[in-house]
Amino acid sequence: MPEILHKELSYQIQGAFYDVYKTFRNAHKESVCHNALIENLINRGLKVDKNKRIDIYYQGKKVGTYIPDATVNDLIVIEIKCKPILLKSDISQFWHYLKSSNYKVGYLVNFGKPGGVEFIRRVYDTARTSAKQC
Repeated sequence: MPEILHKELSYQIQGAFYDVYKTFRNAHKESVCHNALIENLINRGLKVDKNKRIDIYYQGKKVGTYIPDATVNDLIVIEIKCKPILLKSDISQFWHYLKSSNYKVGYLVNFGKPGGVEFIRRVYDTARTSAKQC
């Protein structure tokens, strides 16, 4: 069984999701949850960049910029939503952003779902390596 990539950092991030949700439930807009999550991650001693610009390249040329809601310790990207339900388009867009960046791990977190915080953890590691070898 493969080792979980960035295991301890991932647990810290997931704990922050739950802390923010316990405080606000699903009663606030995205910007409030975003700011609270950033504060929680910083209070945990993590390095957080809010809205860091990540260049996207195609055939060696810059073709755009991806701006995730947060990056943590320059290892994990986080996209934040506050919706009653995540749409397939939200999940697809998040996946494409992760694939287009140099980051291997990302979270799509939704604070708007009734009944609990929802998050999706995605890893794009070995597929990227094999794609570069083709």
